[in-house]
Amino acid sequence: MIKSGSMQAISATLITFNEERNIAAALESVSWADEIVVVDSGSSDSTLEICRQFTDRIYHRDWTGYADQKNFAVEKAGNNWIFSLDADERSSPELRTEIQGLVRMGFSGRGYKIPRVAFFMGRWIRHGDWYPDYQLRLFDRRFGKWEGGRVHESFRMRGKPEILTGEIYHYTYRSLSDYLKRLETYSTLAALDYEQKGKTATPLNLIGNPAAAFIKAYVLRRGFMDGMPGFTVAVMGAVSVFFKYAKLHELLIKSR
Repeated sequence: MIKSGSMQAISATLITFNEERNIAAALESVSWADEIVVVDSGSSDSTLEICRQFTDRIYHRDWTGYADQKNFAVEKAGNNWIFSLDADERSSPELRTEIQGLVRMGFSGRGYKIPRVAFFMGRWIRHGDWYPDYQLRLFDRRFGKWEGGRVHESFRMRGKPEILTGEIYHYTYRSLSDYLKRLETYSTLAALDYEQKGKTATPLNLIGNPAAAFIKAYVLRRGFMDGMPGFTVAVMGAVSVFFKYAKLHELLIKSR
């Protein structure tokens, strides 16, 4: 068990860029942390003004990628124990209580995975590919770092993380239209990552992979339990897979 003579202090870290709609609620949800560190990549809205209401630990860093920004935030933190949150996420009351209990009793591991639940189309999505969506967000920075490609980043830790039960609330998409707008950017970045990894895009990929993604999310992982939103999420996942491979195919043709 990782303990010290006194309770471990926790730094909450967030990265931002034009997040005036989300950031106040995100920061309020981590107001229990010993310090809050924000790394901004050039917001032109009221994001920084809102952040100053919660912390003076605000830094600017030009954007070079999610993992780079988050590693910089970890470096600027004054404590070894980090709780990392995105601007469109919230720490649930149950998670706060669970983490505060760990602080009092002493951490039993080097890091903790936390279930993340998304709010979409008026309800919490608790089945399919979106749940429990475990994220390693509470960790001792001395035992790992953020890594990842252009889209998906994660904290890579030496050793096996433990698992908490309190949730991170994820307000990922405001609407279906919001999802479709982001799909254009995310699918392009994912295709670039696929190309870099040497993946191929065959007709079988374009047909079979989206179909498999839908069956997995909607049937095997019981997305149907979430009603129409669950069906929509499963379809969206299949469409996302299709566009990633279609754009990869386009990239491969251009590179010939």
